[in-house]
Amino acid sequence: MNLYVGNLPWSTSEEELEAYFAEHGEIVDVRIITEGRSGRSKGFGFVEMASDEAGKAAIEALNGKEFGGRELRVDTATDRN
Repeated sequence: MNLYVGNLPWSTSEEELEAYFAEHGEIVDVRIITEGRSGRSKGFGFVEMASDEAGKAAIEALNGKEFGGRELRVDTATDRN
């Protein structure tokens, strides 16, 4: 299950995000979206969980929780198409 993670602190690394979500299940991939020129985080990213159960557990446990001083928004990612 692919999850959208919003309202990330600018300084968050993919490794920190992976460790935070790993408590709720196996992680397949973590991507923090960055601006092209500066490489600065845009404040959101995606975490792909190995199973729907792990994804649902992560959403329930982490949506609205504080991470790095900011309240995370965690939800199922939607396709851009």
